[in-house]
Amino acid sequence: MRPMPDSFLCEPLLDWFDRHARDLPWRGAGALGWPVLVSEVMLQQTPVARVLPVFTAWLERWPAPADLASDAPGEAVRMWGRLGYPLRALRLHGAATICVERYGGRVPDSYADLLTLPGVGDYTAAAVASFAYGQRHPVLDTNVRRVLARAVGGSEYEPAGAPTSAERAAAERLLPADASTAATWSAAVMELGALVCTARAPRCADCPLAEACRWRLAGHPPWDGAPRRGQSYAGTDRAVRGLLLAPLRIEDGPVARTVLEAVWPDVAQRERCLDSLVSDGLVEPGPDGTFSLPR
Repeated sequence: MRPMPDSFLCEPLLDWFDRHARDLPWRGAGALGWPVLVSEVMLQQTPVARVLPVFTAWLERWPAPADLASDAPGEAVRMWGRLGYPLRALRLHGAATICVERYGGRVPDSYADLLTLPGVGDYTAAAVASFAYGQRHPVLDTNVRRVLARAVGGSEYEPAGAPTSAERAAAERLLPADASTAATWSAAVMELGALVCTARAPRCADCPLAEACRWRLAGHPPWDGAPRRGQSYAGTDRAVRGLLLAPLRIEDGPVARTVLEAVWPDVAQRERCLDSLVSDGLVEPGPDGTFSLPR
């Protein structure tokens, strides 16, 4: 029998999750630290549909941290493909290396130890500790923050910026006392935000929290904070960095500068982006004027 939840929102949400949770390869009772860590890093600002094929290929090639740590960091960048924000690939490689050097080749189960891994902040540490190890931590991604802002705070959207200590404390008070139930609750809130309580078109008629949601009960008051703007991509430095990385991922060896010059006509922007890729360690310049992924 499931332990009694501490929050009036818990029981209907957990029942909904039992029926509607997606069958994702990093989920379930047998979820392990490495697949959960890989999935959480890949899912940062990237939808599930784009992550699934890369995640599957990644785990087939590197089923454990030691497998990735023994390969070149540039191979992680190559395998990352077009997921975006490729620094995440380098950080996963660095995390795998630390798992081998400090934690016997496994992803640590302590929240504090997880924070020592490159690219792992409060959210990712809490997610891995919860979903892989069944611990009780508030897991605050954008979806969770939006659901709690609506259901508990009565606001259409979550606060701007990173979660505050007050927001974390409020989220922790909603967690069931039982650790394993709290981990399931966190996954359920996240799933609700991804599938039902979405940013642009919330389906309140399908929401298990509708009867208690303060935003719905208040008549769906519109957002009264700063305007929320969608992110542009085409023509940005981020887009140009992706164009520069593309030929490097295709070729096994160094790529001539002329190849990179052909991907974007704006010389100043192209050189700025290339310099930033070198500075981030995503690209290595060769002595002969060529460029390659890090070795």
